[in-house]
Amino acid sequence: MRTVASSAAILVGLAILGALAGPAWDPVPLTDTITPTATSTAIGGTDAGVAAGRVHPPGTFEVASTEVEIQLDGYRVSGLLREPVGAGDDLPGMVFIHGAGTGRWQDAFPEQAEQIASAGVVTLVPDKRLDTYTLWHRNYVSMAADYQHSVEWLRQVPGVDPDNVGLYAESEGTWIAPIMQAEDPRISFTVLASAPVVEPRRQAAFAVDNFLRNTNVPGGVFRAIPRTVGIQLPSGMLDYADFDVTPWLERQTSPVLVVYGTGDPSMPIVQGTRQIIADTAVGGVAPVTVRFYDGANHGLRVDDVVVPELSRDVAAWVQGLPETATAEPRIAGAQPEQLFLASSVPRPRWWGNGDIIIGSVIGGLALLLVGPLVWGATSLVRRLAAAGRGVPGARSTTRMARGVRPLLLALSVGSVATTVALIAYLMAVARLALNYEQDWLVVQGGWIGVRLLGVATVVALALLIGRARDLRDARRTGDAEAVFVAGWPARVTLWAALAGTASLLLWLAYWGVFQLGI
Repeated sequence: MRTVASSAAILVGLAILGALAGPAWDPVPLTDTITPTATSTAIGGTDAGVAAGRVHPPGTFEVASTEVEIQLDGYRVSGLLREPVGAGDDLPGMVFIHGAGTGRWQDAFPEQAEQIASAGVVTLVPDKRLDTYTLWHRNYVSMAADYQHSVEWLRQVPGVDPDNVGLYAESEGTWIAPIMQAEDPRISFTVLASAPVVEPRRQAAFAVDNFLRNTNVPGGVFRAIPRTVGIQLPSGMLDYADFDVTPWLERQTSPVLVVYGTGDPSMPIVQGTRQIIADTAVGGVAPVTVRFYDGANHGLRVDDVVVPELSRDVAAWVQGLPETATAEPRIAGAQPEQLFLASSVPRPRWWGNGDIIIGSVIGGLALLLVGPLVWGATSLVRRLAAAGRGVPGARSTTRMARGVRPLLLALSVGSVATTVALIAYLMAVARLALNYEQDWLVVQGGWIGVRLLGVATVVALALLIGRARDLRDARRTGDAEAVFVAGWPARVTLWAALAGTASLLLWLAYWGVFQLGI
């Protein structure tokens, strides 16, 4: 009963510390949705363009592709220029801006750029500048300046109308395109595909929440969202996490086409649409057209194929400007769904610094190694010294009471095993979530397994505390041999193991392993 009571007390304490260490996750439901006025995504207002021979469907022209080089400021990128053969002169031009998943033109927009070009629009897919682009550092204003060189380059291509060159931006690129259009009002249109709109930190939390819900993870796992997305990393790392595109959207002066897939759980498609319409209305001169494609994912694909209506609609909208900019239906396509708002991410309190989170694990593991290394080294030195004198080594005074060493070993191994199991579990859940898969055994069973390992570690700690109490009581009754540990190597081993275990247990509590609904 004593062990049960001690274990329960430790578990409650860890649960309380875990709750106090960081924020809970309680997303706000979205109550105000958007209802398209037509189910067909076909662009209205194209009659005049068709009559004038300006609007053509994809497949009308053969496409000539040419690999080109574009000089940036101190850097050079490659690109692929696609031109419709026999389409005439004064054609619209379109520069494609990468999302986070691509960087080379060989990997980006092959279907869209080809199909739109075959409709009569000259398209250019340049490489993303990668020497200044990393996981830890991105500057969207600088990236906009780099892409602007591609716009200027395309304006010089024979057959392109230099006053009718616009942008097609996808995902992360939709934070860049508004900057470009605000800085260069000559850019004649902007297509925003799968636009997050909200800040990267908020979008990441929203996406993780949706992915986890799709995977049916236990409710306690959601606590990890603000504790990962909301942390502050060392200066200069993830410096783009709180970038706000709103000031740039408010400066738009050219028509905007917004396209989303209703099967994209990573983007706040309803909220994003409303924000783009509201922000661009501040200037009052940037009309917005919106299209939702049924079941399409983040890449606007269904069954790994870009929805064919996308290129048809983009080409018709671009070629039909200015009539198509304000034509009805303004919002059309499938019904979009969004359960929760992409709200501001609460920041962790005590463990809000990424250095602390990483350091607590590394420090805990290092401390668990210190004791055995010190004890082993001192024992080896003592034996070598005795051998050098040619005398048998004296019996070591360093020792632990019977039963203490296996409990200390169980405590150390248990804390490390639970830490490793939690990391493996989160990685497995992330893989399932990103692949839109479900696996009850991994998701539910894995979480139970991690928590049981944590409980077993706490039980080992409770038994160790009980053993210490027994030895203390024995000494009080006159048993001089009832010593918990003797010798400084044993003390170093004991306290290093306890400190290392405490660090790992607090880390595990932070991630919710010991939460009890607190």
